[in-house]
Amino acid sequence: MEQATSTQKYKALNKLSAGDFKAFLYDCDGTLADNMGAHKESYIRVAADDGYVIEGDIIDEFAGLPILNVVDEINKRYHTTFDPVDFAARKYKVFFSEYIDKTQPIDYVVNHLINHAGKVRIGVVSGGSRTSVEKTLEILGILDKVEVLICAGETKHGKPYADPFLAAAQKLGVDPKHCLVFEDGEPGVQAAEAAGMQWVRIDKV
Repeated sequence: MEQATSTQKYKALNKLSAGDFKAFLYDCDGTLADNMGAHKESYIRVAADDGYVIEGDIIDEFAGLPILNVVDEINKRYHTTFDPVDFAARKYKVFFSEYIDKTQPIDYVVNHLINHAGKVRIGVVSGGSRTSVEKTLEILGILDKVEVLICAGETKHGKPYADPFLAAAQKLGVDPKHCLVFEDGEPGVQAAEAAGMQWVRIDKV
């Protein structure tokens, strides 16, 4: 049954992406990679190491934001005083050592990317670190199909600002209005709209 659902979603994604698009820009975590649960666990683990209990819901709520911004939101919500840079470093360590090799593809989105590579320009725009995103794309077997990669800290502002998507479009040499964005979170959608790009929420397909 799940396979049929994945096939149906793939067909729906193809319909939604039909049109005069010259570039497809994909988010990574939660869009191409089925790893949001692992990311949540690694946030929870790092907070627990310092004696704090946080709920995974806040990670869903701010999906797509750079980690430093998510830690800021955790501090506001839980009245904690985590140093965002230190927290991010520890989170990456936990994620890399225990979770990243178990990354699974979100099949219908990964297949969509593979089947359009060479037909339109392909970019990945993520709020994760370059090291983490490159490793994730490598595990998914699609790193060689991605022409441009924009990651956390590589533009003045991250999502929900337009900067990362505009940087990807510029590097690809494609007008923003000819770019279609694939996202699974609200910050990414806001960033796409701010960049003047159309978008698809893959979790609503």
